[in-house]
Amino acid sequence: MLEPELLATNQAIVARMDSPVALIPQLAVHLVAAGGKRLRPLLTLAAAKLCGYEGARQINLAACVEFIHTATLLHDDVVDESVLRRGFASANAVFGNKASVLVGDFLLARAFELMVEDGSLEVLRILCSASATIAEGEVLQLTTQNDISTTEQKYFDVIRGKTAALFAAACEVGGVIAERPAAQKAALAQFGMDLGMAFQLVDDALDYAADEAELGKTVGDDFREGKLTYPVLLAIAGADSRELEFWTRTIGEGEQSEADLVTALAFMQRHNAIQRSIARADVFVESACVALAAFPESPMRTALEDTARYTTARRF
Repeated sequence: MLEPELLATNQAIVARMDSPVALIPQLAVHLVAAGGKRLRPLLTLAAAKLCGYEGARQINLAACVEFIHTATLLHDDVVDESVLRRGFASANAVFGNKASVLVGDFLLARAFELMVEDGSLEVLRILCSASATIAEGEVLQLTTQNDISTTEQKYFDVIRGKTAALFAAACEVGGVIAERPAAQKAALAQFGMDLGMAFQLVDDALDYAADEAELGKTVGDDFREGKLTYPVLLAIAGADSRELEFWTRTIGEGEQSEADLVTALAFMQRHNAIQRSIARADVFVESACVALAAFPESPMRTALEDTARYTTARRF
């Protein structure tokens, strides 16, 4: 349904990654080879088609969204000291931290070039705001790291910023270029926000539940990094004194042994934390689908609803 537009978007991405500085395209080729589903740019393409847009602006805007996303991944992997990304060695593991940070900056600059070229102040506002919100979400997550008193509300603030904001922006700009009414643009933003929340909840659950080859990163990374994700928060909320001592030592104080991940998984299972995380994601998925009721039924609306519902079924 979107194959021609996605092909054109991929071509735009490759073209804009070019640079006379050899290391930049080298690292870019590494990123492209690592794949990824291009979910966020696909949302821009799908939203534009849902709104009946018949021009070509969505191509460069989809590429712009992917550049923002990829830049944040490059920076995140440096911050998290990750060695795997989508089953491949992460860029920082291959090229080093300095190159990864600087190429991330390059991609952000390319994203802003694309926004300016589009010429819409509303598009510029939406994507600039999302970029700032992503950074805020990442910084907020940094402040919650190793803090076992982190609240559920603060966790949701983190994922709303670091993940869901770009999903919302990716969808909303599709409505902007189609010049849809404010109510429909807001509905697209709500769909993206809810989908992004569900996506991150599932991602956090997968860190403890997925097969490593399927997940494309080392299982238990969040635990080792002391991240207070939803499964951990649920386990802490129901913890007895012995369990609380465990979480205080392993997450709060960062003192871990090789066997601690197995114990953490057992405590999560005791409190049904993974299944409850997925159930919470399902609530956001249904909310996302309700938002699409602002549009008449169509194959593209059905495809977006199916995409949302697939979120909680992926890789289990």
